[in-house]
Amino acid sequence: MAFAIKLRWIGGITLALAAAFGGATALATAPPADPGQTAPRRIVSLNLCTDQLVLALADREQIAGLTRYAGDPQMSAAARESRGLRILRGSAEELVAIKPDLVIGTPARRSSAVAVLGFKTYPVLDLKSPTSYEEIRRSIREVAVAVGHRDRGEALIARMDRELAQLPKLRRPVVAAYYQRRGYLTGTGTLVDDLMTRAGIVNLAGKLKRPRLSQISLEELAVSRPDYLIVDTATERVVDEGTAMMHHPVIAGIPRIGIPQAWTVCGGPAYVKAAQALVEGVNAR
Repeated sequence: MAFAIKLRWIGGITLALAAAFGGATALATAPPADPGQTAPRRIVSLNLCTDQLVLALADREQIAGLTRYAGDPQMSAAARESRGLRILRGSAEELVAIKPDLVIGTPARRSSAVAVLGFKTYPVLDLKSPTSYEEIRRSIREVAVAVGHRDRGEALIARMDRELAQLPKLRRPVVAAYYQRRGYLTGTGTLVDDLMTRAGIVNLAGKLKRPRLSQISLEELAVSRPDYLIVDTATERVVDEGTAMMHHPVIAGIPRIGIPQAWTVCGGPAYVKAAQALVEGVNAR
């Protein structure tokens, strides 16, 4: 199957694979791939989020390697689908041995480099980390074309569009805070904020004019009195100081909606599940 996509190439450069493929690649600019190129047969994902897109859109026999987080249900919404596939440790030697014909990652966000590939050259699809549903749709299309399954990407987008269009309306207007360990608050311009807006929820961080990520004191949170705290389900019990702060008596009376981190950490199909859970969480009370 032929496909056309603008690719960059790794070649004689440093490959930044921070946190054992949790980061992404440093890339050199090169001409786009040949439009007549056949679908790749050895795809490697360098990022937790691209793991999930590759699993949703490529054939299993096309997937040559995923990150070490791919099978972690606390991190990946597609952990079950990754079973039986090769999990990489994060070394350049693994890439050399695999000889991938497509490497998919997101722009490098960390500075630590773990390998220099020297003369090796691999085609790379460099994705932007989505901060909105529209950007999720764009990423799905880019990956679908790159792996040779454009129709599969369009079908996935159509299904997500349909399910989001069927979201029930909130029974009443609400303000919520996406509250994290150690008092972190997720602000506007983020995928979580886009998700809250999609569900019809006002983000407290926006009302307080907070940046994309900030810390809020227990006192300020209590005074602001949001209708809900949206939290990672893994923080529902106290396991350390970071989670203990989330269960302080001063905010204990604020209702909570738990969403698995795996549904919000990446821009992908799980966006729909998270939106549905938010609406159901509000309407259930």
